[in-house]
Formats: sequence, C-alpha cells, structure tokens
Amino acid sequence: MNLYPLRFEPIFKSMLWGGRRLPPFLNREAPHTDPIGEAWVISDVEGHPSRVSDGPLAGVTLRELLVRDASRILGPTPAPQGRFPLLLKFIDSRQELSVQVHPNDEQAAKLGPGMFGKTEAWVILETCPETSKIYAGVRDGVTADHFRTALREKTTPSLLHSFTPQPGDCVFLEAGTVHAIGADVLLFEVQQTSDITYRLYDWDRVDAKTGKPRQLHIEEGLACADFARGPCPPVQPKSAMNEGVYQEGLVDCRYFSLQRRTSRVSFRVGLPGRCRVVVCIAGSGELESRGQRYPISRGDAILLPAEVGQCLCLPNGEIAVLECGLPE
Repeated sequence: MNLYPLRFEPIFKSMLWGGRRLPPFLNREAPHTDPIGEAWVISDVEGHPSRVSDGPLAGVTLRELLVRDASRILGPTPAPQGRFPLLLKFIDSRQELSVQVHPNDEQAAKLGPGMFGKTEAWVILETCPETSKIYAGVRDGVTADHFRTALREKTTPSLLHSFTPQPGDCVFLEAGTVHAIGADVLLFEVQQTSDITYRLYDWDRVDAKTGKPRQLHIEEGLACADFARGPCPPVQPKSAMNEGVYQEGLVDCRYFSLQRRTSRVSFRVGLPGRCRVVVCIAGSGELESRGQRYPISRGDAILLPAEVGQCLCLPNGEIAVLECGLPE
C-alpha cells in the first residue's frame, strides 16, 4: 500500500491547570467535562500511541507503522528504541503549570532502558496581555543553593526569568532548563519522545480531586537542572520573504528543526526522502501529493512519511504552518 499524508486522532489529557480551548481549536468534540491541558497530536509514548484518523490506514497506530517498515516512515532518521523520535502537542493553561525541569539523554538513560531526555520548543498561539507569563530559565547568578533556599522559603518565582509572551513567540528549552508556562496561554510544543518531568514547585496549590498537593521531585530536579544557562529569552527567527511566502527559521538542534511559513500563495512543504510533520496553526488549505488533495486546517498535524516526501500546500486565503523536521 502506498503511504500518504497521515493525520492522527488527538489524545486529550486532563490536567488540573487546563482549560476548555483545545477541543474547539482542533475542531473536535470534548471527550468529557474535565479541564483539558494537553492534546497530543503525534505520539509514540508508551501506552499513548497516536492512531491514523482517515484513509486506508485509519485505526493503525504510529508504532504499528514503524514496526511494519520504519524506513518508509522515517527515511534515514533512526528510530530510538523503535519509537518515533518526537512528541507533538498543543497546551492550554488556564492556570500556571508547575515549575519543572527535564533530564537530558544521559541522565534519563540511568532511569532504565528506553528512557530519553526532553529538549523542547514552544510556539505561542494565544495569550492574555494582563495575565499571561512565560517562565524560561533563571535570573543571572542564580545557583542551586539559591534555588533550594527559595523552595524552602516559598519565593521560587522571584528567581525565575519571566516575560509576557506575544502570539508568534518561539521559546527553545534545552533539557535542564527550569521553566513553567503561566496562566492563560495556548501554545504548540514539539519535544523529544519523553514523558519525564521533575516538578520543583507547584504554586502551593491543592489538587481538587485528591485534596492534597501534587508530588514534588526536588532532589531529582535539582540534580539535572542547569542553572549556568541563566535566562532563556524568545528565539530571534531567521526570516525571509520568498516568492510571496514569509519563512521563519525558529529552531535547528540535534533533536528537531522547526520552521514557520505564512502565505496566501501555494508553496512546498516537506523534503524528498525525509520525514516531516506539518502543523497548521492558522487558516486552512490543502496538501497535494501524487495527484490527491488532503485538507488541512487549524490544529491539524499531518505527518509526511519519507516515502511521500515533498507536498504542495494550497492555502484557502492566508495559512500559517509549522514544519517540524526530524534529526538526520
């Protein structure tokens, strides 16, 4: 069977800090009335596999596709422990997320086989100017001892580097960066396939379901936090206008690349023989591949298998898409 641009069913995650914006943003029905903090749109995390939503492969999981023939999906990109290397999600924070940190690959490997670190990037989509904050890194000069004292004295936020985000901002967070998403932010996230989070501070709140504070992981978190990195401001994009397409290079690291394109005219996405993911963050249109057209609209994340390669994006009016590249 020939592969084609693959769309997956989102996996909605209930979080006490979540809101209700993600189902309508993704044009889906809410599965329940609990707060929804995350929508995983492409996942190969153990126990949470994405399933193809349409076409001849509907119902097949991403893991099953890789087991059948990973090279048709990934091309030359390796599949660490047989998994798709990236996790893509949307996040809706009605309240602040915990102040947290993630290990790097070397630190995660000590936890057991198949464990990976988490380097990530955010693209801010919606904010509230009065209440939204991003906490990324620590203020200059802050050390682990300063942070431990602040945790004890409940003054942790004062040590964090923070700023008021604007829609369109991109934040790149290497593993080891202490961070938090503030209240009233809707964003897109791309990260390594990892679900290891060390919670350092949770704003002294109580989980309404348990009546207790959520568990903290202070020693584990401080052991992998890189305080020498200091503040982490928004990325300065490398931008250019090319034949009516506004192109912005956002991130290019060892784990993924991230570009943004905004256009009213047709343009190409993907790369021959390479796996890419195209995420629509505004507008709508179609992707054309091998003479067939596939709709794409806000909230869609469409995987272009290496076998499919490059596609033509045909906007309906103006469209904005992110293109996520896999490590070479």
